[in-house]
Amino acid sequence: MSSKDKIRAFLDEVALRNEHEPEFMQAVKEVAETVIPFIAENPRYEGKNILLRMVEPDRLISFRVAWVADSGEIQVNRGYRIQMNSAIGPYKGGLRFHPTVNASILKFLAFEQVFKNALTTLPMGGGKGGSDFDPKGKSDGEIMRFCQSFMNELFRHIGPNTDVPAGDIGVGAREIGYLFGQYKRIKSQFTGVLTGKGIDWGGSLIRPQATGYGCVYFAHTMLQTKGKSIQGRTVAVSGSGNVAQYATQKATQLGGKVVTLSDSSGYIHDAAGLDEEKLKFVMHLKNVKRGRISEYISAYPHATFHSGKRPWGVNCEIALPCATQNELDGDDAQKLIGNGIICVAEGANMPATPEAVEAFQAHGVLFSPGKASNAGGVAVSGLEMSQNAQRFNWTAEQIDEKLQGIMKNIHDKCAQFGSGDKGYVNYVKGANIAGFVKVANAMLDQGVV
Repeated sequence: MSSKDKIRAFLDEVALRNEHEPEFMQAVKEVAETVIPFIAENPRYEGKNILLRMVEPDRLISFRVAWVADSGEIQVNRGYRIQMNSAIGPYKGGLRFHPTVNASILKFLAFEQVFKNALTTLPMGGGKGGSDFDPKGKSDGEIMRFCQSFMNELFRHIGPNTDVPAGDIGVGAREIGYLFGQYKRIKSQFTGVLTGKGIDWGGSLIRPQATGYGCVYFAHTMLQTKGKSIQGRTVAVSGSGNVAQYATQKATQLGGKVVTLSDSSGYIHDAAGLDEEKLKFVMHLKNVKRGRISEYISAYPHATFHSGKRPWGVNCEIALPCATQNELDGDDAQKLIGNGIICVAEGANMPATPEAVEAFQAHGVLFSPGKASNAGGVAVSGLEMSQNAQRFNWTAEQIDEKLQGIMKNIHDKCAQFGSGDKGYVNYVKGANIAGFVKVANAMLDQGVV
């Protein structure tokens, strides 16, 4: 049977159980297309159904979350925790609170997390969780009551040596604090059961910055392989949350000019670039006021706001999609290519569609998938776990140095398995195979479990 036939047969089998989960099937397809030919060439993995075992979660937990709004009305949401694979360590992955959360999205994120965590070389398995609860427009009291109710069920399934959740979209320092407080109340334990904690009670320095910084470090390393750098180049960033903010900060520190940010309402274009003062305004707007990015032009009227659009038509040499999945499609990719793009590094999880990825690779654009360039956040979460275990904190400089080293190692692993003819590195292929090898070897060693 040819590789194409094997891939088709595998995807057909997975689809029988997951046909109504498009995001998950998209993630599985991307991995299968690169990993199945690798398995066929390596007898150690052939005939063991390793990938089939990887795509089936160890367990999928779904539960009711009832909580009381300020009005006194009882609200009901659905909570999830998907524990995907623990072959190399405790389950590790964020919690997402957003109305779009469902089993398909969380399974795709958990599956990606398995590979992402393996690439960091830290002993962490993959998981993901969350709820269709929307924190926007809720009072602090409502968010606290929701988080406490959510943890009333979640606590049964997590622990510092079992499953260590973190934050994600809609789950920041405030939510982590409420979740941790409830866990501590229930268990009467102060443990490293969550990461992304406050600095004063077990958190790690530069954890908020880590995903954005890591994305830029990865892009910088890719560019260096071609004798180029971020210095003096125009950068388009999507999103305006945590990852986008710190990707903007680090890209600017390395001499790039970031000209766009966005949210669900549209994007702003500031041709002069976002300097430290402008970024400080955005951070206050999004993190404190919880406002919309369109308000940027009231403070900086030379900029423009483009309602309902994405920033990929703007002239730039580097693109950092840092918002959400499938935000950059094939048409967007063609616009970027036409405008001279040289490097795309995913700061979000699977923000580029398969058509976009194919276009970038066909035109020789440096492209890194989120499981590689988005791994900085979970890497520092892993470092936070180590610090918690030691009851010790490293300095910001030490952690940043470790983060740079981890991102460089991830890059080199991807290059090892993704290098092809004519010097082009297929980072998607490299990330998938490198992550697969680490997890598959552990699964083989541990038997059929």
